Amino acid sequence: MSGSGLWHVTLTVAGDETTADEVLAALERLSAERPFFLSGRYAGGRAELRYWEEARDCADACALALRVWFEHRESACLPPWQVVALEVVARDEHQRRDGATLAPAGGWRPFDT
Repeated sequence: MSGSGLWHVTLTVAGDETTADEVLAALERLSAERPFFLSGRYAGGRAELRYWEEARDCADACALALRVWFEHRESACLPPWQVVALEVVARDEHQRRDGATLAPAGGWRPFDT
């Protein structure tokens, strides 16, 4: 792929348990700093962020995604968690899989228990 493209990113972080309310507050602070997040899910020990990233290719989109949590750890008071999963999918592939379009933000919701 030449030039820039849109990539759908799902980034999952996890670590030591905290309260779900603390995680939600941290995600809301992160959203204020980086308002490009579409949606996400959270629990006391993990969070999943979903968003669109503009990048030259998949490798660049992955590199950018891997930095998001760490670059905002202090400023957004994020839990000291590690990335445990990352999926980056080209826009066309995401739309083929999900029949989705570029949807507006869906907010944060707890993981189903």
